[in-house]
Amino acid sequence: MNSFIRLARFEDAAAIRAIYAPAVATPISFELEAPTEQEMRNRLAKILPHYPWLVCEQGGRVVGYAYASRHRPRAAYDWSVEVSAYVDQSGRRKGVGRALYLSLFKALACQGYYSAFAGITVPNPESVGFHESLGFRPVGVFHQIGFKGGAWRDVGWWELPLATYPVVPVPPLSLEELMASPNWQAVLKLGEECLQRR
Repeated sequence: MNSFIRLARFEDAAAIRAIYAPAVATPISFELEAPTEQEMRNRLAKILPHYPWLVCEQGGRVVGYAYASRHRPRAAYDWSVEVSAYVDQSGRRKGVGRALYLSLFKALACQGYYSAFAGITVPNPESVGFHESLGFRPVGVFHQIGFKGGAWRDVGWWELPLATYPVVPVPPLSLEELMASPNWQAVLKLGEECLQRR
């Protein structure tokens, strides 16, 4: 099946919502109600000027997505991001999540980000194993930080260095600057090659 990775578009909002909504019914997501299609459009509009939001398309259908967002608002955190990936049931255990993350991490490194963090409601051995297989290492647990599904939930945090840390970093590139560079096609190709090896 023809598979490729590309930047998300506003018209993908419905497909992205459909992939994400089942997670809202579980402790994986701390949202209590699945966002609407319009809310997903709003989230895309907020993130895309600054960070990559990638989708994997197979046979003309979006089967997964991954994106980065700001880690914390204060300026000293400017070189750190949080990352998330969600894959439709049909794309799981087929390399879709890995391919999306590989392209996402390459994009973030090219922009000039140095640390990626992933928060995972624990226990969740599948997600933990997936992230650790990509090089993430645990850094700590926020105990009983959220109440969902009738119980208090813990959230573990994992980190992944994206590049060698410089003595003095320069401001990260915007997404538009990255897309105008020769690196952009290589970013997308990295994940696509991962899918082709499956």
